[in-house]
Amino acid sequence: MKIPVTLKHKPVIVVENYEKVDGRQAYHSDTKGLSLGLAQWNDRGKIDVSAKVWRYTGEKWSRQSEELPLHRVLDLALLICRTKQYLMEAYRFEKLYDPQNTSIDRIGLQGDAMTVEICTENPLLDEDIKLFRDCIGKDDELISERLRLLASILKEMGY
Repeated sequence: MKIPVTLKHKPVIVVENYEKVDGRQAYHSDTKGLSLGLAQWNDRGKIDVSAKVWRYTGEKWSRQSEELPLHRVLDLALLICRTKQYLMEAYRFEKLYDPQNTSIDRIGLQGDAMTVEICTENPLLDEDIKLFRDCIGKDDELISERLRLLASILKEMGY
């Protein structure tokens, strides 16, 4: 099931098969995808990047907020890390991605894999990915601080 690109949140990086790796709910989850994209609460002249958990009621996409189980938080952290890593090398591509190879990574989880890829369904992708990269760059200090802290804590924990 494709994540919708016509709503206010504009996906740039997507995991459209999240239901396969959604913790204890794997293969039976209403959480169909994760995305990083342009935030739905953007005000004129102020762009933010957001993470979104996409839920489908069986009839329509839900805008309902939800508390995130710890494994989803960690899955989002994996997605953020892979995205940040990808963007560090994206300058090599004219459009910041290779239209012939939009796959970023397959992260093995629970006997399957979370597929991370460029959202080619976004009709404004070429513009949105530049805005997305700029926002990630603008927030690099905040994001990097948290990643360094997370790395330090994980190391302390023996990971």
